[in-house]
Amino acid sequence: MTVVTTLLSHDAKALFASMRNRRILVVGDVMLDEWIWGSVTRISPEAPVPVVAVSEHSFTLGGAGNVANNLRALDAHVSFAAAVGDDEYAGHVRRLLTDEQVEVDAVISVSDRPTTRKTRVVAHHQQVVRADWESAKPLQGADRTRLAALISEHAVNSDAVILSDYAKGVLSPEIVEAALACPIVLADPKPANLSLFTGVTCVAPNVHEASAAAGIAIVDDASLEAAGSALLERLKCRYVVITRGEHGMSLFGRDGDRLHIPSVARTVFDVSGAGDTVVAVLALALAANASIATAMQLANFAAGAVVEKLGTATATADEILALVDLADA
Repeated sequence: MTVVTTLLSHDAKALFASMRNRRILVVGDVMLDEWIWGSVTRISPEAPVPVVAVSEHSFTLGGAGNVANNLRALDAHVSFAAAVGDDEYAGHVRRLLTDEQVEVDAVISVSDRPTTRKTRVVAHHQQVVRADWESAKPLQGADRTRLAALISEHAVNSDAVILSDYAKGVLSPEIVEAALACPIVLADPKPANLSLFTGVTCVAPNVHEASAAAGIAIVDDASLEAAGSALLERLKCRYVVITRGEHGMSLFGRDGDRLHIPSVARTVFDVSGAGDTVVAVLALALAANASIATAMQLANFAAGAVVEKLGTATATADEILALVDLADA
């Protein structure tokens, strides 16, 4: 397997300039992360559980929403297509997207499911409990048709589409077919839904997802090759990019391309959302006509930047370039 050389700083700067304002459509499962912060000074008399005195309450975007945040951090022009409930929390999702200057006219409200919400209670920097409000059932026919039509309209005017799959029922064959109106389509798939993404440009699973999707335990270079090749054959896509944490990233191309990029992370605090960062940067770079090798290198530096932060995070061009500069020094 070929190991690529380090991306040069001046090339990365030129690529970021070319990536700016590219039009990216994000399609997928959006989540509303609700945070309740407080402190614990006593145990409840009703049950042996802590009583949290609430001091702060906030909302952030998760799932496909984090992909949009990553794209906006790099000055992309972002449109968003998703399904939310017909409830008060749908308003929070639209407001958070609008605050990031993301277009939301393809975010539809449906009556038979709640807005996906994950409520975390945190005390003294420790998560006490999480409560989930969600439905993973597929969208109903009329809602699916309505969303697919909106996606088709946006896809033809987009430089790339990202399909962000968190297995909450939004993605379906009709939705993927609508997205394929754009010539560049990337997917971050869950193993159970892998067959949905046949014919996309690139899939970017992590090593555990790739192993489960291919039915091959990835334990060495040989099994990695077998899994990557199996995914290429099954999906008929152009590229499979497998993110491997501290082992970097590996490419499997339809035309025989094989590349391995070592990790550049200096310190890993939290890997939450790193996959969202990778697929966002891959899509933007390919939309800017970068080669897959260059796109992977930039995405690798972006992942290195976000895992150095606590919680689900994004990386700016300056933060990524700082890592590129260190490697290029």
